[in-house]
Amino acid sequence: MQQVLAMTYLWLKAGHVIFVIFWMAGLFMLPRFFVYHQEATPDSPENAIWTDRERKLLSIILWPSLVVVWVLGLALAWTIGAFGQPWFQVKLALVLALSAYHVWLAGYHKALAQGERRLTGRRLRMINEVPGIAAALIVILVILKPF
Repeated sequence: MQQVLAMTYLWLKAGHVIFVIFWMAGLFMLPRFFVYHQEATPDSPENAIWTDRERKLLSIILWPSLVVVWVLGLALAWTIGAFGQPWFQVKLALVLALSAYHVWLAGYHKALAQGERRLTGRRLRMINEVPGIAAALIVILVILKPF
């Protein structure tokens, strides 16, 4: 029985890591799409192409990955009893922040689709660093468990 539970844990972990990679790839790509999208005239065919690309990235990769990451991550945390551990609580806060960032990106996509250009390309490039910083902190927390 213990071997079955150990294998289940490893499969959960593998799935979680795979979908984190998909999610992070999308979180890196979408703001880059926004930079190019903003350079297109709001009513141009190019604008429509970028809107469609962003919609597909969100609906095919980002949203499904987000859901699977959360489901498998919570299952892993429950399996190892991580909820009471301080490193996990900080990790959870960072994942919540990344999830909020994801929702913000989806909202910015809708604004761009309607012709709103609220941020500069430079600011979008800076915002594009958010997932990388969060991922580095999360990996450190998970691997080192510093507290």
